[in-house]
Amino acid sequence: MNMKTFVSFSGTIAFLLASSVSALAADSEHSGHASGLGKTLPPGWEPAVHDQAINTFTFFQKAEFRSGDAPDAAVVDAEGWIGGDYQRLWWKADGEQETKGAKAGEIELQALYSRLFSPFWDFQTGIRIDRQYSGRKRDTTGYFVVGLEGLAPYWFEVEPVLFVSEKGKVSSRVTASYDQLITQRWVIQPRIDLNAAFQKDTRRNVGTGLNDIEVGLRLRYDFRRQFSPYVGVTWRRALGNTADLVRRTGEDISATSVVFGLRTWF
Repeated sequence: MNMKTFVSFSGTIAFLLASSVSALAADSEHSGHASGLGKTLPPGWEPAVHDQAINTFTFFQKAEFRSGDAPDAAVVDAEGWIGGDYQRLWWKADGEQETKGAKAGEIELQALYSRLFSPFWDFQTGIRIDRQYSGRKRDTTGYFVVGLEGLAPYWFEVEPVLFVSEKGKVSSRVTASYDQLITQRWVIQPRIDLNAAFQKDTRRNVGTGLNDIEVGLRLRYDFRRQFSPYVGVTWRRALGNTADLVRRTGEDISATSVVFGLRTWF
């Protein structure tokens, strides 16, 4: 499947997902009204209202500047959704832009349909477009996405995801983080990102098996829950076959950086 066909197919999927959310929300509201029929209410009680409000949410997990062993860069990790309590349309954006030299970078965009299947877990599926660039060099790849997002025991936020590229190559990613309150306003957050691939892709310096790991520790201060500046440190390292491919390009396989930025939502 070439890129033009993939993008056209992706647009069709996105349209169908948007249509399904409206229809399913209507069905949910109708079923909610129906479920209340025939029930006897205590004297003086008003009938229950079974509605399905459509809400929106935008969250910048990371909006930061990175400096250290790796080239200085601006980093953004944001997501948001529109929908009801059980079904939503999600968008996710993850980007990195170097601030010096060739100003290389990458951006990843996702459009997903999400369904709540337990009190703390969502099933998500949709599409991802990944674009990497350096100077005049451009590389764009499309993916099918299926994964989970939720809250594991002991309040760990976990996001395991599986990707299938337009070339049929399968990869995966697991992200986990935890908010540890020091006080009511000071919070320290450890976070780990782990990537793996089932097939080699030398064009993108990706080997078979575990590809890379990034471990971060960020300390933030909540002026308000919606406004939290932070500082921290991250360590990133290529692993296994991917590390061998990176060495051949003359680049370092590991880097430690200091970060500072803002976490906000609305």
